[in-house]
Amino acid sequence: MSATLIRGGTVVTAEGEFRSDVLCVGETIAAVGPNLEIPAGAKVLDAGGAYVLPGGIDPHTHMELPFMGTVASEDFFSGTSAAAAGGTTTCIDFVIPAPQESILDAYHKWRGWAEKAACDYSLHVAITWWDDSVRQDMVTLAEEHGVNSFKHFMAYKNAIMCDDETLVNSFKTARDLGALCTIHAENGELVYVLQKEIFEKGITGPEGHPLSRPPEVEGEAANRAIRIAEVLGVPVYLVHTSCIDALEAVTRARLEGQQVFAEVLAQHLVIDDSVYRNTDWDAASHYVMSPPFRSKEHQAALWKGLQAGMIQTTATDHCCFCTPQKRAGIDDFRLIPNGTGGVEDRMSVLWHHGVRTGKLSPSQFVAATSSNCAKIFNIFPKKGAIMPGADADIVIWDPDATRTISVKTHHQNIDFNIYEGMEVTGNAATTLSRGMVVWENGELKTVRGRGQYINRPCNAPYWAAQNRRNALAEPTAVDRS
Repeated sequence: MSATLIRGGTVVTAEGEFRSDVLCVGETIAAVGPNLEIPAGAKVLDAGGAYVLPGGIDPHTHMELPFMGTVASEDFFSGTSAAAAGGTTTCIDFVIPAPQESILDAYHKWRGWAEKAACDYSLHVAITWWDDSVRQDMVTLAEEHGVNSFKHFMAYKNAIMCDDETLVNSFKTARDLGALCTIHAENGELVYVLQKEIFEKGITGPEGHPLSRPPEVEGEAANRAIRIAEVLGVPVYLVHTSCIDALEAVTRARLEGQQVFAEVLAQHLVIDDSVYRNTDWDAASHYVMSPPFRSKEHQAALWKGLQAGMIQTTATDHCCFCTPQKRAGIDDFRLIPNGTGGVEDRMSVLWHHGVRTGKLSPSQFVAATSSNCAKIFNIFPKKGAIMPGADADIVIWDPDATRTISVKTHHQNIDFNIYEGMEVTGNAATTLSRGMVVWENGELKTVRGRGQYINRPCNAPYWAAQNRRNALAEPTAVDRS
């Protein structure tokens, strides 16, 4: 069995940092400690002057997603390879069934696409419609396929949007399974009306996109989902929290003791809405995603939410569409496929703008890019940890390495980079996925199909305890005899 010794680095976990060697045997971490003996034949990686981190976990990606009349350009092999180049070793992607499509059939279809993945992956499953067959499939997915999170789009009317009836039925089923409900919080009815009004005023370019999705539509939907979850006693996780309005709903609920988690995208922390006013239509269109980029005061609030622990995870919503695909909306911003890239650059952007500015400590960085996600989605300490028995998903992180992000050098399968020209300091020098070096000295060494599907079991006893505390008290009839 092959062995790799990572020597002389500073191990950083969500709890702290310490000088230590790390020994990997096969696909797992065998020992962590100072001055470990080098096994015969072991590969030795020098981590002197570097940090040794758990591999990043991106809880929100969309590889080869069929969406808005086209298919995302990034497939599971190219996408997970690009992730590895940036220090991310696990992605949680999304199964998104079409309305009336069996969610179990859709799950198996996505599993087939994902067989080409280079690094490990798991799958959330979206609930896009409702009848009793959906309920039964949720049970099967949770009990037999390691799915412990179900996605709910409150946006995209006449496509995949959940109405309140679907939300309530799905939330109740997830509660009973001990699963987590994830939420895309935007009021789809309001967006639909605003899109029509703005287009009819003659605003047809990408600048119309943020105007049709103001912060209030996200805040309303976030609060509604959280309140429904409060009544039913089910934990919720808000994806891509982008504005003060939604963050306030999350903060209120958490301070009241409700089980609410929030995610922020790296790009929402560093890119503002001025990108939509670029006179180059193609460039502006590449920033069309939902929720849209916000003004700078929202960025400041999101950083504070991440620092304060009101936001627990960082993601990318990696969903790539090349310029010819974006041009489907050349005359109507409503038809521009929604999505941006970023899976390769998330960790560098967060280190540069978070750790190097003093907003985050290295341990907070690890928590936000890996460990918190592993804990929330119940794959810790298999993932998100540097300890014996954990998967050997490890990044040797050079805090002083500088690069300029560019489409000319990235490994993502898209002809644009939303961070184009941004210089970042702090990068992955070497990435290991289950003990195998997949990125080293600027060279990808990924193997098509080596990634494994990660089961994420429901944790019913834990959630049940939270439900008892959070749900309404059991009603009793009034004796009127």
